[in-house]
Amino acid sequence: MMSDPLAAFREAYQEWERTILQPTLRRTPERDADFTTVSGESIKRLYTPLDLEGTDPVRDIGLPGAYPFTRGIHPTGYRGKLWTMRMFAGFGSAEETNARFRYLLEQGQTGLSIAFDMPTLYGRDTDDPLVPGEFGKCGVAVSSLADMEILLDGLPLDQISTSMTINSPAAIVWAMYLVVAEKRGIPWSQLRGTLQNDILKEYIAQNEYIFPPEPSMRLVVDTIEFSTRHVPQWNPVSISGYHIREAGATAAQELAFTLADGLAYVQATIERGLHVDEFAPRLSFFFNAHNDLFEEVAKYRAARRIWARTLHERFGAQNPRSLWLRFHAQTAGCSLTAQQPENNIVRTAIQALAAILGGCQSLHTNSMDEALALPSEKAVTIALRTQQIIAEESGVANTVDPLGGSYFVEALTNRMEEECLAYFRRIEDLGGVIPAIRRGFFQSEIADAAYRYQREIDSGRRGVIGVNRYAIKTPLEIPILEMDPHGEARHLERLNRVRATRDNALVKRRLEALREAALGTENLMPPILDCVRAYATIGEMCDVLRDVFGVYREMVVV
Repeated sequence: MMSDPLAAFREAYQEWERTILQPTLRRTPERDADFTTVSGESIKRLYTPLDLEGTDPVRDIGLPGAYPFTRGIHPTGYRGKLWTMRMFAGFGSAEETNARFRYLLEQGQTGLSIAFDMPTLYGRDTDDPLVPGEFGKCGVAVSSLADMEILLDGLPLDQISTSMTINSPAAIVWAMYLVVAEKRGIPWSQLRGTLQNDILKEYIAQNEYIFPPEPSMRLVVDTIEFSTRHVPQWNPVSISGYHIREAGATAAQELAFTLADGLAYVQATIERGLHVDEFAPRLSFFFNAHNDLFEEVAKYRAARRIWARTLHERFGAQNPRSLWLRFHAQTAGCSLTAQQPENNIVRTAIQALAAILGGCQSLHTNSMDEALALPSEKAVTIALRTQQIIAEESGVANTVDPLGGSYFVEALTNRMEEECLAYFRRIEDLGGVIPAIRRGFFQSEIADAAYRYQREIDSGRRGVIGVNRYAIKTPLEIPILEMDPHGEARHLERLNRVRATRDNALVKRRLEALREAALGTENLMPPILDCVRAYATIGEMCDVLRDVFGVYREMVVV
């Protein structure tokens, strides 16, 4: 009688393969298909305990709320609290976006998420001659504190959390939010929210950067330091893999490059003089939720385990909250199709389910029309209802980490971790994240992965329903959002009024103080806050920093 259960199973597996599987394959061969993940990783026919040989269930998988947090950071999962339903919104003028926020809150949304337009993302005022025609196209226009006051008008900032997707000028936009709260008499200690503020991923994937990496890192650390001291419930950085994945990265690349960025921020903040346990509990993450449900779940589980171990072993973190990888997820915009847009409702539901099964803390679900235009009210309502149906009707929130212990999921989690750690070694060999950025390493890896994926679609090897599978020609039948045609004129009128009625001598002094601080080494948040209070515009403040720091030009990857 065998005493080793694994040996006994191996024998049973061989017998099954010989007597059941092989005769079945001779009678009915498997489909002629590539059995791979979305990222192109091969998937075995069957996963068994043999695939987890060497995995220690205590050391590697553990229990929810316990190190290494593979199964989640909270011991009760969603039984204690559902994820925050945080729909990303922003378009046109501050007035239009404020109205959308009010509507979403009335429909049951539980957190705000602000998208900014391209001029704002690049630190330019709407009337800057370099940005004609870009007003409000991909988010809301915010040129000064006056816009932020209207954007947040009537919203209970002391009762809800707010996420802001802004990177290079993040410190300035955050200062506007803080000053709005200040003017309302809301203590900063009561504010909850997240600043994306992940400049490294801009150089890697999204390209919405202004300054070179080194001064940009200084600004990120300034916000981390300032929030640690003055806004203790705020997440000063949302380390983002979302845009890395949208640029064409594989799931493993998204995981590895995102965590590498996060570790770079940890190292830089420690070098500033803060202890890891002072600031690490407020770092957060932002991941993509793509089509391959099991690959995505494995990615999130591996992310938690790698982050906890690295913060503990490399940086000596002792506070359990420092080891928590808390993350927001957004369904994959790059998976949406303009053809048969109703199909995107199904895609989004599967992707949302992956994020929830993977243990996200907050979630945005994309709308069916986003490959065509900014979301209409009808489309965004369906996207929000998708989350609400999963939360209240599917049963997946009844137990913690429902896929934990699955041979398939645990094997994918292990493989994801191995690939991530292999990338860590390659990045370290290049001298770290910023040297790797300057050498084009990340950009080249992503470009290669994106090219392979697109080739698979173009050749027909990878099917996209409604595009290269089951395509039909039908007229578009969904409503498309129409923005206020007078929104830009109203915004520009307000911008000109601000410039005409503010104390311009004070603005000049405050901008000069910002310049002097930027030339030195002090934290830039206090002088930025002073500029915002004086109604200096985002373009004026960024022009000062552009003059001091310079503008980054990316190397060409060939």
